Amino acid sequence: MAKSPSPASRQLVILTGLSGSGKSTVLRTFEDLGFYCVDNLPVDLIPSFAELHAQSGGDFTRAALLVDAREGARLEKLPELYRRLRADFPITLVYIEAGEDALLRRYSETRRPHPLGKDSSVRESLLRERALMKPIRKLADVVIDTTRFNVHELRHFITKRFQNPGRHPMLVSVVSFGYRYGIPTDADLVFDVRFLPNPHFVSALRRFSGKNPKVVRFLKKFPQTAEFLKRIEGLLVYLIPHYIREGKSYLTVAIGCTGGRHRSVALGEAIGARLAARGFDSKVVHRDVEK
Repeated sequence: MAKSPSPASRQLVILTGLSGSGKSTVLRTFEDLGFYCVDNLPVDLIPSFAELHAQSGGDFTRAALLVDAREGARLEKLPELYRRLRADFPITLVYIEAGEDALLRRYSETRRPHPLGKDSSVRESLLRERALMKPIRKLADVVIDTTRFNVHELRHFITKRFQNPGRHPMLVSVVSFGYRYGIPTDADLVFDVRFLPNPHFVSALRRFSGKNPKVVRFLKKFPQTAEFLKRIEGLLVYLIPHYIREGKSYLTVAIGCTGGRHRSVALGEAIGARLAARGFDSKVVHRDVEK
């Protein structure tokens, strides 16, 4: 006789959030992870599904349900229903969202109507949806802001988070920029490296970017470069776990110099490499290197 799965091995995820935020991508990722997935399950059927999930075995020990604005007014029942269910079942409520500009851009690209109304603008529908979803968001165990995720990064994040339930990953984006062109509007942390000697004023280095080994060697000659990297690495290693505990899924660290071509690029590459060596998921973007 087969042994029943232990409660610890079970995962039931209720996935919800804003339209256009990437919920379908997340649900497909859950399916790829081996979850039994149901899209647009009526709210009234969730208790029955949760009970069935608790009693079943085999491939049904991990399941994910997507519930969103397509439910209309019935969605208002979800907060109270979730409070009751989590007292008896191992349930995780995952809320997916994105910034207004990102959502408007995505709707513009897909040309799809918002589920809350074809007769109102997308912006108006999004405002109504945020108000409708606000009580649900407050109850969420995991809130994921997909504003800065591309599809591949989002899939990677979900895979790491739910393939290993004890892990809470964060994607750290290190962005080099030039103050001449403005500070990145989505930066969470900004560091100014204009105190370092500028390779732009070295004729033999001016035409190269900060990714060139000659520029890197030039900057490494100065003790303040090594000291800066050591201090920034220590600060980030300290801060990132605290951000993760607060539910943050994406951190943008901006490194700026005058033109965004030499110092910020070299230091951005170095910081990204140090974070990767520490086991953090990171990517490096050079916003202004070609300007």
